[in-house]
Amino acid sequence: MADAVLFEFLHTEMVAELWARRPDPSPGGQKTSLSVLEGMGFRVGQALGERLPQDTLAFREELDALKFLCKDVWVAVFQKQMDGLRTNHQGTYVLQDNDFPLLVRMASGLQYLEEAPKFLAFTCGLLRGTLNTLGIKSLVTASVAALPACKFQVVIQRA
Repeated sequence: MADAVLFEFLHTEMVAELWARRPDPSPGGQKTSLSVLEGMGFRVGQALGERLPQDTLAFREELDALKFLCKDVWVAVFQKQMDGLRTNHQGTYVLQDNDFPLLVRMASGLQYLEEAPKFLAFTCGLLRGTLNTLGIKSLVTASVAALPACKFQVVIQRA
């Protein structure tokens, strides 16, 4: 449990540092900070994917890889499984976490809803980086309708 608290603290400090260094409230300044966080998550996701057992990396279908993200990777990072996985069977997947650990502390008020995207960018990169290591190119976005629940939309990019 201590690892989860340390990860949450580190994540909060990364977000705070990026917004302190780039206080530019314009959309361009915010996009740069979100891009940096997503890039950091991507690199962590790649490293996480590289440390997986080699037999785990041989998925027959994309859906198997996404199930792996929802179960094994999510447990490794957040000590819990993802709450839901839906697909349209055409390369779009929606991963749902009803109690996302990085948003739990913000769930006390609606005023924090607009702050949520900066707390999801790292995780979007983490998912994309892990999938990249598994040989799946993707685009990952996140949305929040009510704190602390969030959805990650994964769109597989085909060559």
